[in-house]
Amino acid sequence: MGNDKALPKALDPDFLALGLGGTNMMAMLWSVAMGRSAVGVEMRGDPSPGAGWNVAADTYHQLALIDSMMIERYGEESLPRRGDGRLLRLAECFHSPGAVTGTIAVEEVIDCFVDFEDEELKVAGNLEYNEFVDDRWKDGKPARTVTVLPAAEIPDVPDPGLIRTDVAEILQDTFPFQVSAAELLTLMRRYLEALVKIDAAAGRTEPRVRLFSTHRAITAADGGGFADAPDGRKRIRVEALQELDFRGYFVHVRRPGTEIIDIGVPELFMVAQGPESTDAEQLGYQARPVVLDHGDGRGPVPATADFVATLFSMYAQGRFRYRISTERDEDNDEYWARQMLIGHENDPEVGWIMVQVPEFMTFDPVAKGMVSSDTSDSSPRYFAAYQQLLKEFFLERAEELLELPKKVLKRINTFYGPKLVTITMRVGDDARVAPNGVVAGETFGNGHFINGGNSVTGMVGHSSRVLRYWQQRDAGKTPEEAIRVLADGIKEDTESWIRVSEKEFAEAPQHHFTEDCFREIDAARKHRRHLVTLDLSDWNRLLVHAGRLHTAPLPPPADEHPATRGLGWTRAQEQTDGVLIPESVNVG
Repeated sequence: MGNDKALPKALDPDFLALGLGGTNMMAMLWSVAMGRSAVGVEMRGDPSPGAGWNVAADTYHQLALIDSMMIERYGEESLPRRGDGRLLRLAECFHSPGAVTGTIAVEEVIDCFVDFEDEELKVAGNLEYNEFVDDRWKDGKPARTVTVLPAAEIPDVPDPGLIRTDVAEILQDTFPFQVSAAELLTLMRRYLEALVKIDAAAGRTEPRVRLFSTHRAITAADGGGFADAPDGRKRIRVEALQELDFRGYFVHVRRPGTEIIDIGVPELFMVAQGPESTDAEQLGYQARPVVLDHGDGRGPVPATADFVATLFSMYAQGRFRYRISTERDEDNDEYWARQMLIGHENDPEVGWIMVQVPEFMTFDPVAKGMVSSDTSDSSPRYFAAYQQLLKEFFLERAEELLELPKKVLKRINTFYGPKLVTITMRVGDDARVAPNGVVAGETFGNGHFINGGNSVTGMVGHSSRVLRYWQQRDAGKTPEEAIRVLADGIKEDTESWIRVSEKEFAEAPQHHFTEDCFREIDAARKHRRHLVTLDLSDWNRLLVHAGRLHTAPLPPPADEHPATRGLGWTRAQEQTDGVLIPESVNVG
């Protein structure tokens, strides 16, 4: 959206959002609810298909507070409507008692598209099953502890008084909801788009919202998108983009025939574009890796881990299953690895699975004898062998996590993966990057996704700090005073996420390892990472492996450890369909 030719002068908005993920769209909603003008810029257009999220009750309560603030400030006649004429309430579309969820697009909810006259739809599903499985060995033997937590209470009535401000408290609580990240983000986008249309139809000279999808700040190579105003604040210029698929990668170039757009000097702008942000880089921001000391003699080392991600078409129900297990290399040294499953109530196509790769594993086709040593690692043959090793590893660990035979898993349809992804905890020194600008969300830093911090820290924590910014301004604070509090709050929330995440990077005691052992671990990590890493454009390019829709309910975790049932690492030398399962490098 956004009409370049309809901009005769700079906009000078109250709030400018660079990046339209959950953090910035919630911040835009808070800003508009506080009577401010908001402009959003996003290079990728609509929200991309992405992972499933466990979502805290605070999101539901925050959406309800935004609904009430919008009504109080603007009146119902100036707010968006649903397909049946009712007021479009964000909280009601997210969750409503008795409403039906499942394989539902947010447009069906907004437009009231139903097969039966009295059926109500919603985006979020209830998280019914919280299962935690500890399969770490004890005293040299397999051991299993299964903990099933009671489901969190589902709030049937939103209560803004229950909104919490402590991110660590939220992350350590049980989440009541699960949702497709794309559907929740699209709900917020459609609401903002509706405000644009209402203001245009009413002929507002100062619209509440302007959106520039498929736009970005001018890159540094083209002169930069951030210029100094006379008072030192930043002035932002953006360009319209055309997205091209160039040899398997998405690239963006300026749309032919378009001019640079002068956004002007906002009172406050926020960059929240994920870990790789060229805008934050232009502003001189750089997050550093978080380091942890595992007590193994190495001292502090970066907190990082590799996972294999896959989306199965399976009925996982409203379930979050977490597993931590022992992995052993060929010298019988112990490592810990984590796996998780995220489902969705009443949706037989959502089984998001993340499986951690043990540090010693390389997925090296040469070491497995699948290709000759003179085969180039850039050749299709080498890459195909690597992909096969990755898939076999994933299926073996998924079998242990899901309690389903590998032969069943092989027949299930997949929409994404298996794909190797890397998580590295990062944080910066200061969220303030300009007199009138901050970085937020995962652009500022991140903990581990496995605890739900990616749906809480930015969208719940950082965005609400923008609400408090405007409240402070209304209370008489200067922009300088308010932005300092905002930047400090962003850092506080992110550091809370990091502290809660530290345990997810803990390793088995490795006091006997030598420097050579750790060098081999580093070499193994470097080898597997140089072949494939997650590119943000992957979410726009889902790769379907045709198969069955698995609609049978998922079995509960068994009482017996997988290793005592002939599963797990004891099969490391087994062959499956003529391809060897990945072996380790020699460590320790």
